[in-house]
Amino acid sequence: MNTEQRLDNIEAEIEKIKLRNMGVEADKAWETSVLRRILIAAFTYISISLFMWAVAVDRPWLNAIVPTIGFTLSTLALPYFKQLWLKSKKKG
Repeated sequence: MNTEQRLDNIEAEIEKIKLRNMGVEADKAWETSVLRRILIAAFTYISISLFMWAVAVDRPWLNAIVPTIGFTLSTLALPYFKQLWLKSKKKG
């Protein structure tokens, strides 16, 4: 393999890495987006409400708010705990 072919291979690999990085950046943006958090809360509320309605809980649409808020808050706190965990792994 000559030098020009090796350079072409390296350039092709760099392009693959750039495309992969774009996908990773898009995934990270989605993971931290407000829209994702709103959708999680909405789907959680709907599923809990429907379950409560199916098992004949009084006022299921109102009672589903508390577990929805709890679940949403727990998912919002996870990035903080992830950072703590990552820091402890770097020290060890």
